[in-house]
Amino acid sequence: MKTFITNLPKAELHLHIEGSFEPELMFKIAQRNQIKIPYNSVKEIEEAYKFNCLQDFLNIYYQGAGVLVTEQDFYDLTYSYLQKCADQHVRHTEIMFDPQTHTDRGIAFETIINGISKACDDAKTNLNVSSLLIMSYLRHLSEEEAFKTLKQSLPFKDKITAVGLDSSEKGNPPSKFKNVFEASVKEGYIPLAHAGEEGSAAYVWEALDILGIIRIDHGNNALQDENLIQEIIKRDIALTVCPLSNTSLQVVNDLKNHPLKKMMELGLKVTVNSDDPAYFGGQVNRNYEAIQEALNLSKFDLYQLAKNSFQYSLLDINAKQHYLNELEVYYNNNK
Repeated sequence: MKTFITNLPKAELHLHIEGSFEPELMFKIAQRNQIKIPYNSVKEIEEAYKFNCLQDFLNIYYQGAGVLVTEQDFYDLTYSYLQKCADQHVRHTEIMFDPQTHTDRGIAFETIINGISKACDDAKTNLNVSSLLIMSYLRHLSEEEAFKTLKQSLPFKDKITAVGLDSSEKGNPPSKFKNVFEASVKEGYIPLAHAGEEGSAAYVWEALDILGIIRIDHGNNALQDENLIQEIIKRDIALTVCPLSNTSLQVVNDLKNHPLKKMMELGLKVTVNSDDPAYFGGQVNRNYEAIQEALNLSKFDLYQLAKNSFQYSLLDINAKQHYLNELEVYYNNNK
């Protein structure tokens, strides 16, 4: 089963590039930029990557992001992740980035986007991994701040496909960002949002009806509401589920109790993703392996999850079909 997962063509739809920051690279970039961090070794950083809730994680996440200063830093961070994609047969990835984490520190939007997008271009050429970018607004900040980010992004619209909403969910409902999402869609960005990770089913409703999202990041708590489940199915909206993230942040106490299989049985379209792999114990293949083992998923289940990842990506129909054909051939030869 591990070999089957390793070679399974797949897409990753829920990945925060700042959350792919491996301790070794963080230490290297901190030294390169002569930035003091409260860790004297890679091992100390690894020890710090242990937390009990979303806020504990976010505290170190933002601290780590603070060593990213130059275009080269953002390039190195992104290319390192894309190399891991190539190693895991991730054929396409949709990368979230948090501009406010960096612009609030005085880093130019141009520096961030150029470093990330150059790495994506090089990975397409050198690694045969396609990618697109999702600009996420930080929900613990104001809508006014999000509007500033939207304005900063406009000269680089050709490099950004979608907008998202992430960071601390509790107390920051999707409705708080109604106006900036409307403005973002008018500029041509596709709307996505985190909802139902720590927030209730009501947050998922808001994300669907007020923000008009076409894909739900996480969505675990959608299961609280039978009508919501039926609405998601009716609208044919996928959930980007992150198993190891869910256990790391105590959203789920044990993978054996993870709702992924129940979601599939109910008819929800589910994908498997790593979220913040450097912090949550594994890249996307490790998430597939862990959830397969915990829930005794079959090869057909895994194939279905990979199929959803391409089907519900933001790729155009021809690119989707190309990857779906590749997946079909792989599954038929290995089932």
